[in-house]
Amino acid sequence: MNDLVLVLHLGVGAAMLLALWRLLRGPRLADRVIALDLLATIAVGFLALRAAETGHWLYLDIALGIGLIGFVGTVAWAAFVEQRAREAQGEEL
Repeated sequence: MNDLVLVLHLGVGAAMLLALWRLLRGPRLADRVIALDLLATIAVGFLALRAAETGHWLYLDIALGIGLIGFVGTVAWAAFVEQRAREAQGEEL
């Protein structure tokens, strides 16, 4: 079991590094926002893995909170982009 947990932690760590790379390198704002959303999703996965590893199920509550904040942030960003696109076209809301 410990070997499996180690492999899973390494996989989550590698995914987090790749998402962080995309967050820092861009090239567009959309790439960065998607990378930030991916980091939140990876954090939820890490916390779920940690909860299964330690048996402390409080990690799942924290993961749920991070997941909700990430979702709301992504929806807010999408609404902002849509509003900006409408303003560029001259449409009324």
